[in-house]
Amino acid sequence: MRAIFAVILLVGLGIAGAAVYMAQSYIKGIEAAQSKGQAESIELVEGYVTKHAMGYGAPLTKQDLRRVKWPKNAMPDGMFTSVDAIFPPNTDRERVMLRSMEKGELLIAAKVTEPGQHAGITSRLKTGQRAFTIKVDATSGVSGFLRPGDRVDVLWTGSPGAKRGRGEITKLIDANVQIVAIDQSTNQEEEAGRVARTVTVAGTLRQVAGLELAQQTGRLSLTLVGATDDTVSASVEIDQKELLGIIQEEEVVQEVAEMEQERVCTITNNKGTEKIKIVIPCTN
Repeated sequence: MRAIFAVILLVGLGIAGAAVYMAQSYIKGIEAAQSKGQAESIELVEGYVTKHAMGYGAPLTKQDLRRVKWPKNAMPDGMFTSVDAIFPPNTDRERVMLRSMEKGELLIAAKVTEPGQHAGITSRLKTGQRAFTIKVDATSGVSGFLRPGDRVDVLWTGSPGAKRGRGEITKLIDANVQIVAIDQSTNQEEEAGRVARTVTVAGTLRQVAGLELAQQTGRLSLTLVGATDDTVSASVEIDQKELLGIIQEEEVVQEVAEMEQERVCTITNNKGTEKIKIVIPCTN
């Protein structure tokens, strides 16, 4: 009997082992098929990454790059897909790094200059834009917290001749203006905290003309716009009377004075059949 039970046990263990082996083989086959299907469904394109870390202002050469495969559906804007796009043939004009890059980082157009272009202000200006420099100090320059690439609102403070009696006013004259340089530096990765003497911004020719007039006729100050702030700044203007809350009383007094100046008092004398009006001082 014992021999029969032993045989049955061995047969059962054999069947169980065979079942486990078949199940594992089946599962591995499904996983392999799924992996193969996923690999076949992902379309790859050619891209380029840096072989080593590169700093701002460093010249870019073919020896600095390594070709890699990149998923086409994950391509960032400005990604280079051919070496000729990075280094146009029949020219020896070099590109220069606009941002620091770590080893293995993907190269895109925003991180390098155009061929033959320096890593200066001109590389930051878009078509139709001009650069304009604003004099700042620790107060008007947001205490040194500005860096190239930041956006600011420009405020003007002065005494407009056409609006007598209002004293100085402060008015928003330009909003969301991009900074392209601090003093003589265009490096976006420069640490903040250094109090600048000048800030260079980018704008249209009309904007630049307005900023020049504003700087010559009053004082300019900058307010920093948040990195994720996409709101459109409304028109802002405030004067001393409005700030002190006495604008309404002043306007009433001024209106009464103007009415007194405009009021004319007369008397009428009859001279025969003719009536003559004579202007006299108003008594009340």
